Amino acid sequence: MAASSIQQPFLFLSVLVLAVFLLSHPVYSDDEEDHLLQGLNSFRTSVNLPEFAKNKNANCVAKKIAGDMEDDDNQLCTNPSNGTRLTDYPTAISKCNIDTNTTSDVVVLPVCVPHLVPTLVLTNFTRTQYSRFINDSSFTGIGLSSEDDWMVVVLASNTPTGTLANGAYSYGKLGLSYYVVFLLLGFVTHLNLA
Repeated sequence: MAASSIQQPFLFLSVLVLAVFLLSHPVYSDDEEDHLLQGLNSFRTSVNLPEFAKNKNANCVAKKIAGDMEDDDNQLCTNPSNGTRLTDYPTAISKCNIDTNTTSDVVVLPVCVPHLVPTLVLTNFTRTQYSRFINDSSFTGIGLSSEDDWMVVVLASNTPTGTLANGAYSYGKLGLSYYVVFLLLGFVTHLNLA
């Protein structure tokens, strides 16, 4: 009986110490994209704009562009002063299977910051000419990706020409599948008739 009365306060005290320890040390993510998204959404909230929502296709495009920038040995670590329209990146559009009719109101914002220091990355989006896009309420979706010292943000708009909708499969991609299905249907029909 005495042992159980000693164990209960010890157990309570252990749980209390663990809770205090866990609550007093916030968990930090090493993910640069998450840090930037939180910072951009805090910035937008502070100026009474809705937060960006993650956009799967914008994320795909950001990954392709960031990968290309990292792979390009000639790409200098400089920051362009203006955003670039997504239509300037046809390979990324194609690899992400995006309908080109939904890309004209999309903007790509690449930034190069040595070691991707979070405060400097955020400042490059909120205190440069990029801020006009971050402050634009027509941009509602976001995709982010980082490679080495590059951070790429792709902003999708709330217009039909900026939604980054998936493209319809072309006849060339599905053509062979249709022929195989018709061939199999013809074979099955032939077996049923015989």
